[in-house]
Amino acid sequence: MPSFLCRVASEGGRLLSLSRAASSAVECRSRLEAEGYHILSVSRDWRTFELSGIRFGKKIKDKDFILFNQELVALLKSGYPILRSLEVIAGRAKNLYLKELLRRVEDDVRAGKALSEAFQPYEHRFSKVYIAALMAGERSGNLPGTLGRYIQYARVIAQTRSKVRSALAYPTVLLVFSFLLVGLLVNFILPRFEGFYRDFEARLPAITRFTMALATGVRRQMPLIILGVALIVLIALRLRGRETTRIWFDRQLLRMPFGRTIWSESAISLFARTLGLLLEAGISVLHSLSVAQQAVPNKSLAFRLRGLPDAIKNGESLSEALGPTDVVPPLALDMIRIGETSANLPGMLAEVADFYDERIRARIDTLVSLIEPLVIIFMAVVVAGMLLSVYLPIFNIIQVAR
Repeated sequence: MPSFLCRVASEGGRLLSLSRAASSAVECRSRLEAEGYHILSVSRDWRTFELSGIRFGKKIKDKDFILFNQELVALLKSGYPILRSLEVIAGRAKNLYLKELLRRVEDDVRAGKALSEAFQPYEHRFSKVYIAALMAGERSGNLPGTLGRYIQYARVIAQTRSKVRSALAYPTVLLVFSFLLVGLLVNFILPRFEGFYRDFEARLPAITRFTMALATGVRRQMPLIILGVALIVLIALRLRGRETTRIWFDRQLLRMPFGRTIWSESAISLFARTLGLLLEAGISVLHSLSVAQQAVPNKSLAFRLRGLPDAIKNGESLSEALGPTDVVPPLALDMIRIGETSANLPGMLAEVADFYDERIRARIDTLVSLIEPLVIIFMAVVVAGMLLSVYLPIFNIIQVAR
């Protein structure tokens, strides 16, 4: 549904800028007038433009959503009702996308829905874990306490993601720089030397002829290359939403060097942390397993866990049901088995998650330490090849001149 930016005046004379989702500008005006606003202008918000299911616009960052939940917990503990808390937080939210979503949730709560029901349509933007945590808090009558545990969970997940991004940032910058350097040399530097060499009628070395041919071919085919890359990106974005495609792609990730270890241990950590959070919040084992399985980012591994609820229904313990999936290693199975026998399964699941989080950080640091020298060597080889292709003909020209 398209979004519109609206400049309105309230009954008190205050000028406000609002973002509303509606099927048309006319519907948007009608809704705002029904809320008691005087409409000054309504224009399409192209920052949230959507094309064929691909949405372009500002997303809700992890830190913004965590901050929203922190403010919600603080207001609820202070005695504010849920509806008033949503109004206060939405009124000062800086992220326009989050503000619009909270306005919709606020309208649903005002209409009589529970908070978990109001957030249900947007679970794909956050996670099923958050919806389950809200439901557990409402059922237990301790929504602030349940949200507090969810905030701790979300912080750990966000910190892990941030660690991965920061670790891979430097190698990525090096790779981008190397490709930009190659593009600059091939498209701007080498073509100027080509005419210079032709004037001297000198026979160019093989490396120079290859580089010149590459530069000429790239310049001629550049429109087709750009079009091909754009088509590949669009097709990938369209196929990304299909479950079968995601399972196939994630299965290939598990076959990459270091990929199986990192993705498997990341899946174990997320599965254990999510399951422990939901069990601690008082949600049943079957429902918790269903949500925890969907929290696993690798769809191929998540597909292997799909039979866990049925195994539990048949009387198996969690450790017995996890064994045949070949997802959880023996060490984690032993820790889970200890948690079951000691009646401290949520606490032991948290220990499993912490243990594998540390292993993932160590493996990522090792991977980055291996990638950095490889990228530097690659850049050195490319630059050396370019320099040789430029300077070898100069030496030949000097010999011809003599």
